[in-house]
Amino acid sequence: MVDIKVVGPGCKNCVELENRVKRVVEEMQIEATISKISDFAEIAKSGVLMTPGLIINGKVAIQGKLPSEGIIKNYIIEALRS
Repeated sequence: MVDIKVVGPGCKNCVELENRVKRVVEEMQIEATISKISDFAEIAKSGVLMTPGLIINGKVAIQGKLPSEGIIKNYIIEALRS
């Protein structure tokens, strides 16, 4: 099971990141919980300094950019190995 958090206030790139994460998880056919952190106080606590951000299994994977689906998949694969 992979725990994925999409971090951002709801901007266009944040929404697109969430959509890409959902597509990758569906394509990989893995069990994952996908949640959003959009409250500014929670974003500040998350360790993400620039949005959009992606936290996988408690570790900040991406911040301040919109990664491709391939990059997202690589981060998830890495999380599954550890």
